[in-house]
Amino acid sequence: MGYIFIFLYLIIVGLVIEIASTLLVYTGLDRKISRYQVISMLTGTGFTTDESKLIIDHPLRRKISAFLILFGAFSLAVIISSISSILADDFKTTELMVISTTLLVLLLILKIPSVQTFFTQTVEEETKDSYPLSELPIKDVLYFDEEDFVTAILVREDFSFIGKEVKAVIEPGEDIHVILLIRGDLPLRENLYETEIQEGDRLIVYGNESIIKKKFNQEENEKLPDKKESRREERPQKTQQHEIDM
Repeated sequence: MGYIFIFLYLIIVGLVIEIASTLLVYTGLDRKISRYQVISMLTGTGFTTDESKLIIDHPLRRKISAFLILFGAFSLAVIISSISSILADDFKTTELMVISTTLLVLLLILKIPSVQTFFTQTVEEETKDSYPLSELPIKDVLYFDEEDFVTAILVREDFSFIGKEVKAVIEPGEDIHVILLIRGDLPLRENLYETEIQEGDRLIVYGNESIIKKKFNQEENEKLPDKKESRREERPQKTQQHEIDM
């Protein structure tokens, strides 16, 4: 009976992982990231990666993570106790089977597309209504449609706007907005559009995704060598490209 108890409890742990991962996905997190972070929190591993900030910076994800941390600590104690009492016959196998079956049904319900859509919309509305704007992730604050986009653009030595003011980057009527310039560790906000761009700066840009990518891809293409000249060279040099942090 002891082996059955441990087996059933491991099934419960696996179902909790899948349910928590699904709930995190409903909050907008990528499936692979959510499962990895759930396992990390459940086992108390505590990986301090950039991905963990996606959990900490979101109010609902923090609540899910708090449950996982507590459940993980409890589960470790239960498994250790079970192993130490492996020969005992007083395990509540029936109760565990009921719990594991209930969790399995809950997981299957959460996988239904209509339930996923409803839950995602509910989470977004509740998050926006229940928490201060400063606590919400960028996606919930600035993304109003599928084309909204925020990215960081590294200014390298061949950037054509070096020495020009920030406002020179944007053409009239173009859906691109420079919301911050970072120079070293110093964020520059005051008189931002009159600030001259220097090599090594980072421009935090917000606007239409296709327009932003097209604009700065053109910036890269302007530096590409002519095809005929490249063929004459025995060892064509690699072209430096701008770095766009997606």
